Amino acid sequence: MLETSARLLRLLSLLQTHREWSGAELAQRLGVTGRTVRRDVDRLRELGYPVHATAGVSGYRLGAGSTLPPLLLDDDEAVAVAVGLRTAAGGGVTGIEESSVRALVKLEQVLPARLRARVGTLQSMTVPLTAAGPTVDPELLTAVAAACRDHEGLRFDYQSHDGSETTRLVEPHRLVSSGRRWYLIAFDTTRDDWRTFRLDRVRLRTPGGRRFVPRDPPETDLAGYTTRMISSAPYRYRGRFTVHAPAAEVGARFPPAVALVEPLDEGSCTLVSGANSLDEMLFYVMSLGVPFEVHEPGELVDHIRVLIGRLTAALPD
Repeated sequence: MLETSARLLRLLSLLQTHREWSGAELAQRLGVTGRTVRRDVDRLRELGYPVHATAGVSGYRLGAGSTLPPLLLDDDEAVAVAVGLRTAAGGGVTGIEESSVRALVKLEQVLPARLRARVGTLQSMTVPLTAAGPTVDPELLTAVAAACRDHEGLRFDYQSHDGSETTRLVEPHRLVSSGRRWYLIAFDTTRDDWRTFRLDRVRLRTPGGRRFVPRDPPETDLAGYTTRMISSAPYRYRGRFTVHAPAAEVGARFPPAVALVEPLDEGSCTLVSGANSLDEMLFYVMSLGVPFEVHEPGELVDHIRVLIGRLTAALPD
């Protein structure tokens, strides 16, 4: 049985290359008869692998099926896939970050230690040419994703926006990607409430928390929930404006991590954003180049009046 299983794996490995094999070639490579090859091909088909035979000749190739059967990778292929997934998880290819993390969790779970070391070495010796911004270690992403999947608590040090640090014990629920930033939605057991954490500010501690029974999420729309949480993060100032432009147009100018945009009608919307200075907040809204009204904070209204006075005084007589 072990010999047969090993031969099936070897046959599958040969079929997963790009070429088409004749029955005689496969028999020679495997050291068996043509009859044994045909019998092994039938076993692979029973396992869900779409092995196609070429009409008129004894040839075989592996086709695409309706479902994805298990793949068999050699060492070099496994390292290449892991490195590619780590790169994609880091935001190199927009739109596939979350899928890359899920696939990376599955792959690294079965990689032998020697291959994990090769992947780590290659990653550490590579300098990516990427846009500036916060980055997250792929190992942290995969560890947190695995904890979400397995319902295992996490214990970590968390640095807030003002630089202060606290230790958190949470029940992780989901990862959310917003551009090049990653967020963790988790239930904070100390504060007895749901929280959103930026992963680039997380430093995991060992050991983590215990296994837990998953809770109902705070909302079904986790993307919308995360957008509201991070756009109203504890900045020094929180601004609310009515902007006289379509919500789609304004939303395209502000990433979700910066502002929350909600339509009022076809030609106007509400903009909620935070900033650590009044000048910074005013600059972002004025950069839209459309009329707007300030509702809060009151300090911004007073600041605009002061600026108007300065600008008026600066005009020539």
